[in-house]
Order: sequence, then C-alpha cells, then structure tokens
Amino acid sequence: MSDIKLIVAWQNPKSREWIPIGNLYYEDECYKFRYIQGIIKAKEVGFIPFTKMNDIKAVYVSDEMFPQFANRLLAKSRPEYERYQRWLRLDKNSTPLDELAKNNGVRVTDSIELYVIPKKQDRYIVEFFSHGISHLIPSYQERVKKLEVGEKLYLMQDLQNQYDNNALIMRTKDPVEIVGYVPRIYAPDFSKLLQHNAELKVKQINHDSLMQFQLLCEFSADWTKDFKPFDTESFEVISTL
Repeated sequence: MSDIKLIVAWQNPKSREWIPIGNLYYEDECYKFRYIQGIIKAKEVGFIPFTKMNDIKAVYVSDEMFPQFANRLLAKSRPEYERYQRWLRLDKNSTPLDELAKNNGVRVTDSIELYVIPKKQDRYIVEFFSHGISHLIPSYQERVKKLEVGEKLYLMQDLQNQYDNNALIMRTKDPVEIVGYVPRIYAPDFSKLLQHNAELKVKQINHDSLMQFQLLCEFSADWTKDFKPFDTESFEVISTL
C-alpha cells in the first residue's frame, strides 16, 4: 500500500481561500484521517466537519477508504477508466491514495481537494495538473495543446491577484504565453525554492482529457537543509491530549 500522505483542503466559498483541514494516509494496515490546525480557522468561516468525524482531536481509522474520499475515486467499471488511468499515469499497482494524489479529489458538488505532501529527499519533486486552463483565452488554450513532453516552463508571480497574493502563473519562454496556474496550496513552497536549482517542465499532455487533466507538470528543486514543506501552523497536527 502507498506510504504517501495527503493534505485535505477546503475552499472558503466567500474568500476563495484554500484552507488545509486534515491529513489522509495509510498506516498499520488501515486508512487514517486526522484534522490539522487549519480546521479551527475553517470552522470559524463556515466549514462543517465531515459526517461522523466531529471530534477534531481524534484520529479516525478504517479498513477501507473513508466514504468522504472513496466517492472521489473513479469506478473501474466506467467506460473511460483506461483513458483516465493514462491521463493520471496510474497503473494496476496504483492505490486509492495514489489516485487521490493525482486527481486531487475534485468534485463539482463540494469544495474539497487533496494534495500529496512531498517526501524528503535530495530533490523536492511534485507532479501536478495545471489549474485554470478553462479560464485562459483561446490562443493560450491552443498553446497548451502544442506543448511537448519535457518542454521547460517558467513561473511568474501574479502580484495583483485579488484572491491569492502567492499565486504563481506558468508560462512558456518565447513567445511568452500563459498555460495555467500552480495549485494554490503549493505556491508558497515553490516560491521558497525558486532560487535552488528549480525546474518546471511538462510531464505529460492529455489531448483527449477534460481540461483539468490536460497538462501534467513536474516542479523540482534542491531540498535545502532547513526546508520543510507546508511549514506553517495551519498544517500542524492537533494534539490528541
């Protein structure tokens, strides 16, 4: 079973801020979920804890994937499942956590998303799908389709973004054309690592997919001595004492 750990985040419908609320992972032969410090802020602005998970200090355990997250997995009986596997670079050995790490658990019926916590190694490496392609002008959307695997991309700060002052735009080199945004939850860490041999490249292009799965990117940088991903209070676990 996968040893990855996911951040569960909730979007405030008024401010559109993404707030980290929990961790989902597999440990000791079972799935586990626990809230993190961000849940306190989320509750203050309207988030209601998941059904049967009202105690924010508890560690929830299940032999099967929790229903709150299982319904974000695509049924293998769906006719598009093989294409979906290819879009997300999944295989027969991929786990439900692997799938949620790639599809981010996106559903149109709520504002919950999931993101992988990078593992400590010599290089910080994150794969992610470009956000916001559907909001780009048609010429930029066409440019996305013409990208090639391995093509280098570049990051720009979107300083006047009214919803997120950490927002990072992804662009091509010459001519400069926008191909989407970095997921908000990763943007602060990417910014910290930009001066440490950072590289952003096209990992995969899915011409036959939904726009949300069209452009898979990989960001990498040197994992510096003092760096810790998601190193703010909101991401810290809540004491069970």
